[in-house]
Amino acid sequence: MLIPDFLIGRAARNPDRNVLLYGKNRITYGRLLAAARSLAAWLDDLGLEPGFRGALLTDEPFEYLASYFGILLAGGTVVGLNTQTSDRSLLYTLQDSEAGLLVANRKFFRHLQRVLPFAGSLAAVAVTGSREPVPGAGNLEYENLTRLLEDDTAPDRILPYRSPCDLAQIIYTSGTTGRPKGVMLRHVNLVANTRSIIEYLRLGENDRVMAVLPFFYSYGNSVMLTHIAAGGSLVVNQSFMYPNVILQQMVEHRVTGFSGVPSSYAILLSRSAIETFTFPDLRYITQAGAAMSPALVHKLKKVFPGVDIFIMYGQTEASARLSYLDPGEVDKRPDSIGKAIPGVELQLLGRDGRPVPVGETGEIVARGPNVMAGYWQRPEETSAVLRKEGLWTGDLARQDDEGFFYIVSRKSDIIKSGSHRIGPKEIEDTIAGHPAVHEVAVVGIPDDILDERIRACVVLHHGASCSEKELLKHCRIELPAYKVPQEVVFLEQLPKTATGKVKKSALKGVST
Repeated sequence: MLIPDFLIGRAARNPDRNVLLYGKNRITYGRLLAAARSLAAWLDDLGLEPGFRGALLTDEPFEYLASYFGILLAGGTVVGLNTQTSDRSLLYTLQDSEAGLLVANRKFFRHLQRVLPFAGSLAAVAVTGSREPVPGAGNLEYENLTRLLEDDTAPDRILPYRSPCDLAQIIYTSGTTGRPKGVMLRHVNLVANTRSIIEYLRLGENDRVMAVLPFFYSYGNSVMLTHIAAGGSLVVNQSFMYPNVILQQMVEHRVTGFSGVPSSYAILLSRSAIETFTFPDLRYITQAGAAMSPALVHKLKKVFPGVDIFIMYGQTEASARLSYLDPGEVDKRPDSIGKAIPGVELQLLGRDGRPVPVGETGEIVARGPNVMAGYWQRPEETSAVLRKEGLWTGDLARQDDEGFFYIVSRKSDIIKSGSHRIGPKEIEDTIAGHPAVHEVAVVGIPDDILDERIRACVVLHHGASCSEKELLKHCRIELPAYKVPQEVVFLEQLPKTATGKVKKSALKGVST
């Protein structure tokens, strides 16, 4: 089975059922499939090689989903791009993935005209609402994406054959080096994970999820796929600036599910009027993306009485999900990530590759059909995590005598801020580029809203002067907004080990 089969099957059974609801827009399964086929027909005519990488730069839900499935129907591999981008980040991803196609919303025009001349692998570009090529597009094949997606006359033609073992998607995630890595996911990986999630969440045609997470993000991608596969609906509002609006939409659209990261729930509990709302149709809520404190879990139990709370754990490298805590266990063990999802095997191993005793700490190692094919064009980094035992997640945990897992710590220095996984090295390199900076180290500090906020610890050159405001301005020029530190601490020196390595754990306790 291939990912597009989810949409094709549901459109055949219920073509007039709404799959997308956002603002005043109502998109049916039939219309979504027609738009995807129209884009696929254009791409097929271009003669792109099977497995071509099609990059998506849009936060408009219909554009994203139609383009996502259109690329897959045409035999391509989807590369979802972070919309909170910069010229440098965008160019890096296009070059690293060797994207042959870029689908973009017109709102990113300023990035496109500066980046396109240097994205040498691109053969075609489609931009919404644009009849004329974007300056800088050169001789690239060009199309008005709006026209394509509104064309419902494209025939159901025979498109390139694809196998379940072919790549369906590359999702970029930051590593400890700070250079984003492309996680390669096959159709079979995503299909297996989607079916497993549907099983334990008991999703069906009558389910409507409040989709607040971006679709380019692994968690958001799984929310999208599970509800389309189940024949349900996505109520989309990916802006948390006005949380009360989201709550009102949950009531108006009678949503049955809500999926968020810990910061999503922290915002709802502290910056909204959630206690004045009732949600008679809400059946469940899910949490993943970072560890959620037991205190926050208990608050959610009070705010959502009678609603099932699924605490989940996973990685992009596992197509999203690896474990979940059954709602019936939440009161007893709110700090647990539960047990493996259906079809997945989890074990805790020591450095020697042997299982650790119950109660002792080991690294979570996963096996299952949902585990990635590897990192795009990074064989050494792939072999470091994909070993004979399975996927070494880099997460340390313990297991109790009933088989429940508990995260102890992260092996890496990755910062989880909101829905983002952020490698500190890119931020450190950016700050180190300021002429006044001698040394810098970036760490994540616990935060009630973001889960972690970014702290930059800076040592200036002797005799140099620089303010926090100046450094943050420097960062805003060079980095996407979500990577800009929330605070800067100036130190006389960075704490180091005898071998000269910076002791980042000590920096987390530095007073500001």
